[in-house]
Amino acid sequence: MTVQAFRALHHDHAAGDPLVLPGPWDAASARVFADAGFPALATPSAGVSASLGYEDGQTPADEMFAAVARIARSVDVPVSADIEAGYGLPPKELVARILDTGAVGCNLEDSDSATKSLKDPRQHADWLAEVRAEAGERLFINARVDSFLRGVADPAEAIGRARLYVEAGADCVYPFAVPPEQLPLLRAEIDAPINVAPLPGSPPIPELGRLGATRITFGPGLHQQALKAVQQIAESLRA
Repeated sequence: MTVQAFRALHHDHAAGDPLVLPGPWDAASARVFADAGFPALATPSAGVSASLGYEDGQTPADEMFAAVARIARSVDVPVSADIEAGYGLPPKELVARILDTGAVGCNLEDSDSATKSLKDPRQHADWLAEVRAEAGERLFINARVDSFLRGVADPAEAIGRARLYVEAGADCVYPFAVPPEQLPLLRAEIDAPINVAPLPGSPPIPELGRLGATRITFGPGLHQQALKAVQQIAESLRA
């Protein structure tokens, strides 16, 4: 599937039927999700990092790109890659390295994982515009909005950031940790697909879709569930 077809998956979804993209953390999990019939996948940086033995945000860029490449080449469905904040790479190199993995899309976040602080939204929008200019239409850009994650409860902050990022060329916005009750407002105010990750206590996926989510990804959630299953196996072996 081409990036154009991947982009098309994000549009014309009925309310209550968002695009669901499981998050593989390695080639084996990618094959499981692809074989289950999902039309595309979206890697989580935290899950990939854990599978490589790193804390979230601590994986060296070379190892993350290599992991994404293994995932992308193991399946026949398109893969979007969580590239965190871009690893400090200039836009030209960043785009080239993402495309070299075989991924057709990427997540790019607007906060610094080391300092836990939000980036200046206009400066980040300018950077996203440079990434878009380098990528052209070859890459689906999902711009993560971290204001809720960083403790800014006012939805106006997330809406303002999202609008700037869409104007800069983002295909989709991802207000991470958005309270579900805020989704209708964001849906009304943002002219782009909205990515939502279900958190503990979130409504079911169809309800998130009815509230305004266009696309569902899972962050590290699926990897964490898999580890719990492994833990149960380990405990049974010692019984």
